Amino acid sequence: MFKSPGHIAFSFLSFDIHWYGIIMALAILIALFVIIFINKKYFKEISIDTICDLSFVLIITGLIGARLYYVILDAPYFLRHPFEIPMIWNGGISIQGAILGGIIGGYTYAKQNNLNFLKLADLFSFGLITGQIIGRWGNYFNSEAFGLPTELPWKLYIPYQLRPIEYRNYEFFHPTFLYESILNLIILIILYLILRKNNETMKNGLIFFSYLILYSIARLLTETLRVDSILNISNFHIAHIAAIVLILTGAIGLYKISQK
Repeated sequence: MFKSPGHIAFSFLSFDIHWYGIIMALAILIALFVIIFINKKYFKEISIDTICDLSFVLIITGLIGARLYYVILDAPYFLRHPFEIPMIWNGGISIQGAILGGIIGGYTYAKQNNLNFLKLADLFSFGLITGQIIGRWGNYFNSEAFGLPTELPWKLYIPYQLRPIEYRNYEFFHPTFLYESILNLIILIILYLILRKNNETMKNGLIFFSYLILYSIARLLTETLRVDSILNISNFHIAHIAAIVLILTGAIGLYKISQK
């Protein structure tokens, strides 16, 4: 059984340090190490300066995209509580929004510096999926991103005040954050195997477009269990729609590069 110890890790000089922030910082740091390792072993020609500069850009644009995506989808709440918009340490960021923000930031950086966007996207896909593996555990400490009620041995306890109204009488739910974290780990392994197999003849974009497809499939699977999604359209979670769009984008991208 999983049960969050709470969202606050400790207090320092009257400031509360949140587990969510710690997890996000750890995810970014480890993701950067993975990018540097993959680059040194397989890409080689991308400089460390470029990796560091682009990492900074992607962190900023990714966070902005992730938060704006969440805020826009839950606009009525944030219009009533505008001062909560920057409070990402309380949760409320979307990886699909982060992907969009990162693509915009990365494409802009590549164009400004005359670099190949797809090659950079291939490399940074390894960092992105690594960050997702770790970052999902921030949801655990915030008692969010959970699924339908369950009594399975790995069930997740959700405090009464955080349960959806229709599930207030249930205590335990599917830990969909854990499912997605495990699926992301599998995706990382698959991407690495693709890279290792095609290293000598790999076309730019193969890893990136494969990532878009694989992650979106994983998201579709976990989203079917989620009960805390913030917006539905005609009984479809908005995350489902975004995942389908990303799958189509990845499929079209793979088709395009296969024709070159």
